[in-house]
Amino acid sequence: MNSSAKASPWWAPSVHADRRPFLIGRNAIQAALRGFFAREDFIEVDTAVLQISPGNEAHLHAFATEALTTDGQKAPFYLHTSPEFACKKLLAAGEERISCFAHVYRNRERGPLHHPEFTMLEWYRAGESYESLMMDCERILALATETANTEKLAYRGGESDPFAGPERISVAEAFERHAGIDLLASVAADGSTDRDHLAAEMKRVGMRVADDDGWADLFSRVLVEKIEPHLGFGRITILDEYPVSEAALARPSARDPRVAERFELYACGVELANGFGELTSAAEQRRRFEIEMAEKARVYGETYPLDEDFLAALSLMPEASGIALGFDRLVMLATGASRIDQVLWAPVAEYGR
Repeated sequence: MNSSAKASPWWAPSVHADRRPFLIGRNAIQAALRGFFAREDFIEVDTAVLQISPGNEAHLHAFATEALTTDGQKAPFYLHTSPEFACKKLLAAGEERISCFAHVYRNRERGPLHHPEFTMLEWYRAGESYESLMMDCERILALATETANTEKLAYRGGESDPFAGPERISVAEAFERHAGIDLLASVAADGSTDRDHLAAEMKRVGMRVADDDGWADLFSRVLVEKIEPHLGFGRITILDEYPVSEAALARPSARDPRVAERFELYACGVELANGFGELTSAAEQRRRFEIEMAEKARVYGETYPLDEDFLAALSLMPEASGIALGFDRLVMLATGASRIDQVLWAPVAEYGR
């Protein structure tokens, strides 16, 4: 066999025949989840893909485009990386429970678990705590598994039982358990971080540290190399209470100002969802965005504009909780697919093919 021969395209009948059971499973799971949200009195919404700002996280990369005004002037737009800003504007408008299956777009991402265009399932509960989202996740993962006519979520030989009840562990506990590092010793009461302290702890346990690594770089390295490979095996894991410097759009915890009401959901070592007790302070959110964009400029030499409408809407947005779940990844784990393109009806073309 010629090793340089190209693989058959996804639309080749034989390839499609192999993929089709996963795709039929996808449709069934999506229908089941729509039923779940309908029973919970959620309104399904649909948001525009074209946005002034695609999101303001330093390490997320957007697809840029431009619109032409009626008089031929060019206006920059981006394909959104999440429907989050639009959904929160709808909360500000008065909606209380909303769900959204959104096609989202992220550049520089392609692999077994990543695709340039994928489906994000987001839902928001006004006036409810982020613990309510954790209960939602438990029910949704069980429902997806039942719908796929299996008993466990699976990926690359690992299994997770969504019916066993989740393990809930704080990020600080996970750092101590899996890396032997006291994470919060490098976080002050005001949320500021001590890069040198965390670097010394990592060197003590034999981890690599580069001279130009910031605290966030070091945090991410420990998380990826030491923590995530242990999460969600046997049963699902809720990794809770991220340091407030990694809060993104989550509010600080009333229990400990060093951490935030942010959790991530894992099964079989795969991150499935990211949930927040939502921040409603426009001033604090602007400050965080500006820090993220300064870091993006430092690392990548570019920035994205802020969505001033979103920041204005925060003044009207009620206390709420919200979450984004990678729907395609959930389908993968429920149906036993090994790559994300197996559960996409029509994958994005690969460059050069």
